[in-house]
Parts: sequence; C-alpha cells; structure tokens
Amino acid sequence: MTDLLSTAVSGLRAFQRALDVTSQNIANAATDGYSRQRVELATRQAQAYGNGYVGTGVNVVSVRRVYDDFLVAQLRGSSSSHARLDAFAAAAERVDNLLGDSGTGLSATLQNLAQAFQGVANSPASTPARQSLLSQAGVFVQRMQGYDSRLRAMDAELNARIETGTVAINTLGEGIARLNAEIEEAYGRMGQPPNDLLDQRDRLVDELATHVDVSTVAQGNGVVNVFIGTGQPLVVGSTASQLVTSADPFDAARRGVALRTPSGPADITSQITGGTLGGLLDFRREMLDPVRDELGRITVAVTDLLNTEHGKGMDLRGALGGELFATGDAVALPARANTGSAAITVTRSDAGALTGGNYILEYTTGGWALRDAASGVTKPLAGSGTALDPYRADGLSIVVGGGAAAVGDRFQLQPTRGAIDGLGVLITDPSQIAAAVPVATSAAAANRGDASIGAPAVLDPSNPQLGSAVTIEFLTPTTYSINGAGSYAYVSGTDIDVNGWRVQISGAPLAGDRFDVTANTAGVGDNGNMRSLIASLDGPALNGGTTSVNGAIGSLVARIGIETQQAQVNRDAQDVIRTQDRAAVDSVSGVNLDEEAANMLRMQQAYMAAAQLIATASAVFESLLAATRR
Repeated sequence: MTDLLSTAVSGLRAFQRALDVTSQNIANAATDGYSRQRVELATRQAQAYGNGYVGTGVNVVSVRRVYDDFLVAQLRGSSSSHARLDAFAAAAERVDNLLGDSGTGLSATLQNLAQAFQGVANSPASTPARQSLLSQAGVFVQRMQGYDSRLRAMDAELNARIETGTVAINTLGEGIARLNAEIEEAYGRMGQPPNDLLDQRDRLVDELATHVDVSTVAQGNGVVNVFIGTGQPLVVGSTASQLVTSADPFDAARRGVALRTPSGPADITSQITGGTLGGLLDFRREMLDPVRDELGRITVAVTDLLNTEHGKGMDLRGALGGELFATGDAVALPARANTGSAAITVTRSDAGALTGGNYILEYTTGGWALRDAASGVTKPLAGSGTALDPYRADGLSIVVGGGAAAVGDRFQLQPTRGAIDGLGVLITDPSQIAAAVPVATSAAAANRGDASIGAPAVLDPSNPQLGSAVTIEFLTPTTYSINGAGSYAYVSGTDIDVNGWRVQISGAPLAGDRFDVTANTAGVGDNGNMRSLIASLDGPALNGGTTSVNGAIGSLVARIGIETQQAQVNRDAQDVIRTQDRAAVDSVSGVNLDEEAANMLRMQQAYMAAAQLIATASAVFESLLAATRR
C-alpha cells in the first residue's frame, strides 16, 4: 500500500510542477526574449521483488529552456548584418540626396556655371552678362562649400554616434558579465540552469548584436565569453572589457574605437564589423571620405581648367586674364607618434594626375616610402625630396624639410580634401573677365588659293612675343615662310605654333598667299577664349587625360547613387533573412498557446488521475486497518 501511495504522490508532485511550468509559459507568451520551458521527467529507481522489478514513481529531473544555439547564433548574425546595412543605407541616402539632386546637386551646380560662361560667350561685351557670370561663380563657391560643410557635419555626427555606440556596448558588456556571475552562482548552488537569467543574458547579447558583430563561446556552469568584431574579447567570464573612443593617428578630431588594456588603449577601429557601429565606420571609410576627396579633386580640376583657360584670354581693357578662382592647398598631417623633426610640404603639380585618394608617407630604414592610404599599395617616388627636386607621384610634389626624421615617422597626405576650404572668386570687376583671344588671324585679300586660317589658340600666355605680328606666306603650294624666314612643309590642317599661339591653315593655297596673326587690338566683341573655356569642361582633364570634368561629376553622382541603391536593396534583402531567422527561433523557443493549452489539459488529467490514485491508496489502507481491528 505504501508503494502505491508513494508512486501516486510522486506523480502528483511531478504533474503539479509541469502545470506550474505550463502556467509560466502561458504568462510569458508575449514577453520579448522569453524561451519556453519544459519539465524533464525520469522514472525513479525500481525496487526488486521476488517476481521482478516494480517501479516507484517519477522524479522531476530539471526544468530546461527549449533552445537552439545554432538558430540563435544565426539570428544574431542576420540582425547584426541588417543593423550594419541599415546604418550604411540611411547615411548614404543623405549623401545621395545632397549631391544627386537634379536642381541643387553637383551636376546642376556646374551646369549653371557653364551657362553663365555661355552667356558671356553670347554677348562678350555685355556688362550684365559678365556681372551675372561673377554672381554665378559666387554661387558655385557657396554650393561647393555647402556640400563640404554638410559632409563635414556628417563626419562630426559620426564621431558622436561612435561615442554613443561604445557607451552602449560597454553597458551591455557589463550587464552580460554580471549575469554570467549570477548564472555561475546559481548553477553552483542548485546544479540546475537558471532559465530566467539565461533569457536575460540572451536578450543583452541579442541587443549587443545590433551594435556590433558578436560571437559567443560557452564555458562551464552556463557562463559564456563574448567576442565582438573580428574576435576582440568584450566579456570573459564575469569580467567585461571597456571600449573607448580614440583619436585618429593623424587627426585628433576624428574618433575611432579602442579596447582598453593594461598597457593602454589598443585601436580596433579596422576590426569592428557588423551592427550599427560597423555600418557607420564602413560608411565613413567606403563613402564619406572618398566622396569628400573626389569632390575636392573635381574642385581642383574645375578651377585649374578655368584659371588656365582664362589666363590665355584678354579682358575688356586689353590685359591678359588672371586667375578666376582660388583653392585650398594640399595638406600633410604628421602622426602624433612621430619622434623626428622633419617637416613635409606637399603641393599639387598636375591636377590631371590626381587620384582623389590619400597617402601615407613613412620614413623607413631605406628612406621615405609612399603608399596609398586605402589599399596600402606602394607608390614609386621620383626625385630626391628637395625644394629643387621634390619627390613626385600621382600629380603631387613633396618636399622634405625641417630636421631629421626618425624611422617610423609618418605623414598623411591629403591632396584634395582641403581644396574647398580655400575656394573663392578672385575677380570682382566684370571688365576683367577675359572673353577674347589676345591674337587675331586674317587672310590677305589678294590670296588666290582656297586655303583658310582658323581661329588662334593661345598655348603660352607668358610668351613675350605673344602679340607680335607674324606673317605666314606660302612660297609654293606645299611650303611656307614665317616673317620671311625659313621654308616649312605645309600639310593641310596641321598645327603651326609660333610665339605662344597655335593656328591651323586648311585647304589648297597658292604661291604668294599670305595669312597674318596680330594682336587683337579690337577684341571687345571677341568670344574666342570664352568658347575655349567652355569647351575645356568637356575636354580630357582627369585620370591622366581620359576623363572630362563633366564626366567625373557624372561618374561620382552615379557611383553614389549605385552604392546607395545597393545598400538599400541589401538592407531589404537582409531584413527578409532576419525575419526568417526570427521565425525559425520562435518556432523552437517561442510559446505556442494552442500547444500550451493542450499540455495544460493533458497535465491536468494526469494530475487528477494521480490524485485519484492517492484516494484509492487511502481507501485500500482504510480497508486494511478495518480488517485488522476485527
């Protein structure tokens, strides 16, 4: 009789515990991060009788979470990737809207400036047209500086968000470390998993994954070590490491991420991946910095072209044109860790050869070495680095001055990023706009052949003989002289370069035909230089003479648009994957109310059956007592 009662009581207690767990599951059906729990039952040790073993009931072995480590890790990875892509896409959209707008974007800004030059070309003597050009040049400067200001503001915003992100990561790391200690203590005290604490820790790790890529490694007693990025330890046991923001080695205003260690902060900016923090760092490296550098390169190319062409022209006063625009200089930033006293001066020597990237100039045991800051590719250096013979590479001239350099000293060269800083209009008087070509061509009225001379082009406005009169006279149909000297072979349409200018004569001349090139003394209505200036914007100017300014602008705007669209598409696709991973986790760990209701009925019936067994055992025992009292 005792065996029947003991067995029934064990069942009653087991099913009561099962009902308690079912009740907990139902109560937390809407609790974020809750993993449904399950009672694990096992039969008690059977007792041996003469005719065999008879069971003695049931024990509650444990209450465990229904949990799949693989699915959870998969969800964290997709959540981290989605957070990265979302941060990248949101920031990229702002850059795309800034530079790609059809009315106020980069293409429209240059187009408006070109139209103002065309207005002067249409009416070269018109003061209102010239004044409109100067006004539009001022608008061009304001727009370019506005773009640069917005991009700088975004960079400052990134610094603040990086700071906020490190604080959030530190808070989560401390919470995980604290829960590790509590979980380890709970395991040691009871030898059973503290499910609610495990759920709390998982929620913190899940939230951490939205800030940065996360991986976990389980230890004994339920403790997990947490690593971020490419394997940097954030939590080891009950100890949490601290992230801090660190200054860029070359620019103290720019913030990176460092791991605090006993020997000092260790920079891990390049090792941060995934999550919002990884997305912000990727955006700065892959879009913001390249766009700022390319915008500066385009500014240098535009102003260099316009200044060069304008300098070849003649203004309303008969003077050669001066520079239209000023630009900021190239910059060499020394690393804060430098121990030597060398000073670097960098200038732009060839706008067409500029790449738009930055460089690291480092002093090594073999001398100075230059490498691309983004790719790390070494760049060959020509020259000796002196003022008379500077180092030359990718359109830059580099002069090493000051004292001696120490091995390991580094300088970051920024050829174009600061160009917009010093951008400004240098001409304020409309009459100083050089629309005319300073020389003019004419054909003698007595010419008998059908040859004609084209408009002149100025090659070297500094030539002292630029305005001197020159007569080109044909000695024969295939030879000519210049100012009565020489006998030069004539080929129709070939260049004739004299005194810093160039002309072409085409057609079939006869002996005695004469063409004159003289100073353009009556060039008030001439627009030849203005037409050349407008054409230069569509001429080869960048990438070694293969890309025009308009082409470079179109390429930049298109690249930003494509990268933004790709980020948006990738983000939306990753959101689908994240949703699927969430559904997979919920299908295992989530609470299904229909299933719990069925379990509740099943456990309730089992509980009632066990109670009935106890009543039966009591009745049998009472009958036995009554029989023995007779």
